Amino acid sequence: MSFDQLNAELQARKEQSLYRQRRILQSPQSPEVIVDGKACLAFCSNDYLGLANHPDVITALKKGADSFGVGGGASHLVNGHSQAHHALEEELAEFTGRPRALLFSTGYMANIGAVNALLDKRDAVFQDRVNHASLLDAGLLSGARFQRFLHNDSENLATRLKRTEARRKLVVCDGVFSMDGDLAELPDICQTAADHNAWVMVDDAHGIGCIGKQGRGTVDHFDLGGDQVQVLMGTLGKAFGTSGAFVAGSEELIETLIQHARTYIYTTSMSPAIAEATRASLKLVQQDEWRREKLQHLITRFQKGCAQLGVPLMESPTPIQPIMVGEADRAMAISAALEAKGIFIGAIRPPTVPQGEARLRVTLSAAHTDEQLDRLLDALSDVMTQIKQREDA
Repeated sequence: MSFDQLNAELQARKEQSLYRQRRILQSPQSPEVIVDGKACLAFCSNDYLGLANHPDVITALKKGADSFGVGGGASHLVNGHSQAHHALEEELAEFTGRPRALLFSTGYMANIGAVNALLDKRDAVFQDRVNHASLLDAGLLSGARFQRFLHNDSENLATRLKRTEARRKLVVCDGVFSMDGDLAELPDICQTAADHNAWVMVDDAHGIGCIGKQGRGTVDHFDLGGDQVQVLMGTLGKAFGTSGAFVAGSEELIETLIQHARTYIYTTSMSPAIAEATRASLKLVQQDEWRREKLQHLITRFQKGCAQLGVPLMESPTPIQPIMVGEADRAMAISAALEAKGIFIGAIRPPTVPQGEARLRVTLSAAHTDEQLDRLLDALSDVMTQIKQREDA
C-alpha cells in the first residue's frame, strides 16, 4: 500500500533527531514563560520589541472587538473589509513610504499571493539560496522559471539574469535572513536587478520594526525606496506583536494583487480586532526608539559574552543570533541541557537549514534584561563545557 511507509518514515525522523514536536505555551509571550507546565527563560520568540503582551495593544484589541466583533466574516472583496482593516492599510502605507498597502492573513499567504499574482510560465524568478520557505514555495508554485542564486552574491545573480529572455524578471530575497540573521546586500542586489530590467521583492518579516528609521526596516536601513524595491512584504506577528502581514507598493501593484492574488481573494479577512491592535502596535513601533536601542545593547552584550566563552556565533547584526552546532543530534542535546537549566531555546535542524548546519537560534527581545541575558550566558558556558567533555570522553 502506498501509505504503509508513513510510520516507518516518522520513526526514521526520530532516529535522525529530525522529529518535530509542539510545545504548549501556558503564558503570554514574554521572556519568562510557562512551557509544558515548567517555568523557563525563553530566547526563541520573534517578539523582538516585546509588544505581544503590551497593555496598549491588548486594550486596542479589546476595544476593536467591542466595535467590530471578532471574526472578519468574509473575504475582503465580499463583506470582510472593515474600517479597521482599511485604516491599518493606510497607516502601513504611510509608515513604509508607499502609495498603498494590502493586508494578508499570514506572511506565507502574502508571499504566495504576491509572487503568483505577478508571474506565470512566461516569466522568471530569481531567489537567494537561503530565502524563507514561503518565498521558495511561492516561486515554485508560480510556474515561472525558478532559479536560486548564491547567497548575497550579486555577480551570480547578474550571470543568471543575463541568460533569461523572460517576459518579467523578479528578484526575491529576505531583508533579514530568518535562520542566519544577516542582512541582504540590497544596494548591490537592487542595482543588479535594475541593470537587467527586473523588479525586486523583499520579505522584511524580520527587519520591519527592528532596524531603519522608526523601525521601517531593511529597505529604509539602506536608504532605498519604491523605485529600487518595488514589492515590500512585512509581517505583523514578529516585531509588531500581533498577527498577519502586508504587501506595500505602487497603486498598480496593489490593484494587481487585489485582482489576482488568490491568497487574498479566496480567504476570510483577519480579525478586525487584530487590525485595531496592530494600529496601536504600529504607534509603539514608531515612537519607542528605546526598544531598538535596547535590542542593539543586548546584541552587543551577547556577542561579547559568546566571544569570551568561545561560543561559535554566526555573524549577525540583528536580534537573530544563531549558535552554529553542526549535527542535529548535538543541537538537540544542547537544547535539552539548556532547558534542564530553565533556558528555552529550540534547535533548528534540516530541512529548515542545510545538512550539517543545525544550530540554536537565539532570538533577543527588547523585553529581556541584562540579568536574564547573563543567565543565558552562564547556562551556555556550563552546557557547552559539559557537551565537549562528554564528546571528548
